[in-house]
Amino acid sequence: MTVLEETTGEPIAEPSEPTDARGRVAELHEIRAQALAGPSEKATQAQHAKGKLTARERIELLLDPGSFQEVEQLRRHRATGFGLEAKKPFTDGVITGWGTVEGRTVFVYAHDFRIFGGALGEAHATKIHKIMDMAIAAGAPLVSLNDGAGARIQEGVSALAGYGGIFQRNTRASGVIPQISVMLGPCAGGAAYSPALTDFVFMVRETSQMFITGPDVVKAVTGEEITQNGLGGADVHAETSGVCHFAYDDEETCIAEVRYLLSLLPQNNRENPPRHESTDPADRRGDVLLDLVPADGNRPYDMTKVIEEIVDDGEYVEIHERWARNIICALARLDGQVVGIVANQPQALAGVLDIEASEKAARFVQMCDAFNIPIVTFLDVPGFLPGVDQEHGGIIRHGAKLLYAYCNATVPRISLILRKAYGGAYIVMDSQSIGADLTYAWPTNEIAVMGAEGAANVIFRRQIAEAEDPEAMRARMVKEYKSELMHPYYAAERGLVDDVIDPAETREVLIRSLAMLQSKHADLPSRKHGNPPQ
Repeated sequence: MTVLEETTGEPIAEPSEPTDARGRVAELHEIRAQALAGPSEKATQAQHAKGKLTARERIELLLDPGSFQEVEQLRRHRATGFGLEAKKPFTDGVITGWGTVEGRTVFVYAHDFRIFGGALGEAHATKIHKIMDMAIAAGAPLVSLNDGAGARIQEGVSALAGYGGIFQRNTRASGVIPQISVMLGPCAGGAAYSPALTDFVFMVRETSQMFITGPDVVKAVTGEEITQNGLGGADVHAETSGVCHFAYDDEETCIAEVRYLLSLLPQNNRENPPRHESTDPADRRGDVLLDLVPADGNRPYDMTKVIEEIVDDGEYVEIHERWARNIICALARLDGQVVGIVANQPQALAGVLDIEASEKAARFVQMCDAFNIPIVTFLDVPGFLPGVDQEHGGIIRHGAKLLYAYCNATVPRISLILRKAYGGAYIVMDSQSIGADLTYAWPTNEIAVMGAEGAANVIFRRQIAEAEDPEAMRARMVKEYKSELMHPYYAAERGLVDDVIDPAETREVLIRSLAMLQSKHADLPSRKHGNPPQ
């Protein structure tokens, strides 16, 4: 037998030359056993000691039992130099293939940190390219289980070029098949751009990090000292940067939630999301909604409670739950049909739109539109957040992203105005004037250019200033403005909303409307692509 040195420094054995067909089959089984076993038990124990699963253990959790079909299991690199010619493990540090999740095809690749630290080399990259091409051709979701140390520097620019091929395929697949990145270890440098190009990013606290330049470089350049988790850990990206959509405490929970998310997504852009039979009555009344939402527009409430009361069985999955909390983006079901929900959250910044909220909602609307998910928008928005930081930060440009996303969306779009709908923020939040198919309002709605107090101060400035009792005059003018231009039926009288509905009937009205819009067909003008604000 020829002895090869494994990446752990421990020897592995190549089988001796077979002499007949049975011998060749025996050789195949021996080679496959080596590939499946991977590096030594010591390397596996080291992985587990970090609180991390191996690549194959992760795939087993993701896919239905016994459904995984591996591709290029016996692939090895062909690099020489720096001792690589003596280290040629099977799989080359990445496991690729396909299987099923709840019976539906899903493609997957998983970095094996035990082999070369999961670093990407030429053969490693080619395997990923191939499975990505297969996913696009088959029209099925792609899940990447990331746990790699970046480019394999021993292979030089050949390794680096492999990332370009991944980025190019991420972009080609965007809006064609769902792409989910699961970060289960370090992801540094250019490698971090691939997850950013995908639809959803999952991370695990303490064990996964993403950054372009690591703590050592940051310290050398800026003098700042920071840990890997402080720089690019799961909580940082879930709360501050917005790179991460979901963060969990352990890999098992994280991967289980990936499976659940896949159950809400279609296979590709030509299919609809799977519809389930609902046991929640379509005509179930929501009388509790009358108590959840105060009629006083200045009193906050939790919009998630409203969503829970309306959707099937009170179940939904919130996207970016901890980032830009003044807006909610969620996937739920109404009578078994998957819908995307965009909702202002009065509990955070009174539900105003700001830079981060606009970005968050815009990306979500685009995702829903790409994958044929109807959009239901819940409005209670007093406007855009004022301030020098917002203006200098480009609130005009960022707010326009949300406006563009809604205007460009051709899926069924329904808007529901609960209370405030003021100014430009009202228009941006899928108003009838930018193409919402149906717009409903509760009798607590206030649709206006601005709040009554601000409007009265502008319109009646002179009368208030000249009055013997300015405060009494101001109060009278505010009341007059409200009665004239902000009463609950003003917008309905002018056709700006399709109906004012009893809040308790919201669920039934939305379900009926979605059923009517199932056959909606809308075409955009012929073009190569739009030029959205960035």
